[in-house]
Amino acid sequence: MEISPFYEKKIDCLHCKKSFPTFKIRTKSIKVKSTESDFQPIYEDNHVNALYYNVFVCEHCGFSFTEDFSKYFAPGVSEQINEQISRKWVHHSFQGERTVFQAIQAYKLAWLSATIKKERFVTIAGLTLRLAWLYRSLNNKEQEERFLHIARDQYMESYSTEDYANTQMSGVRIMYMIAELSRRIGETEMATRFFSKVIESQRVGGEARLVDMAKEQWEIIREERAKQ
Repeated sequence: MEISPFYEKKIDCLHCKKSFPTFKIRTKSIKVKSTESDFQPIYEDNHVNALYYNVFVCEHCGFSFTEDFSKYFAPGVSEQINEQISRKWVHHSFQGERTVFQAIQAYKLAWLSATIKKERFVTIAGLTLRLAWLYRSLNNKEQEERFLHIARDQYMESYSTEDYANTQMSGVRIMYMIAELSRRIGETEMATRFFSKVIESQRVGGEARLVDMAKEQWEIIREERAKQ
């Protein structure tokens, strides 16, 4: 008997505190074939796409979140969530396997929840970057670019406020993301400025892989400029 790549997990809502079931993918079932230059994972089997299950959507109140959300709610935020999300929420469940369209809906709910809750810029950047990836998988260039732009701007805010401190993101990685997303939306001046910051970081022991990637992307920009 073949074991399903999915398993059900009970999650407690950060907002209403009620519990609800959600699907997760067993770690050993996740097989990444390759990774794009903006870290989008390309899975061997798109049916087992871990991106689809990152967001927990509370079936009771509609508040949607990821493991990156903080448990802290500033005064007045819960009331705003009730007003803007929960009161309008039509009870439905995101339990079970998700399609790419359900995944997009879940991320948009999480983006709205994170914005109202005033989550860190780096967290909102991660949500909108993943929305860009989901639209890329549908070859929807317009929406992909829209969300790459939003993600880049959020990474810029994170970089200037240093709100990525104590997260898995380093300053060098934030600079790389600003550069690469700028390159992808055609803002080459911003891209070259931040790629050079990443490359300069090797003097103080910057992350070698990111430095190498920055050099590769810098070279792509130079080749494209030479063609013009």
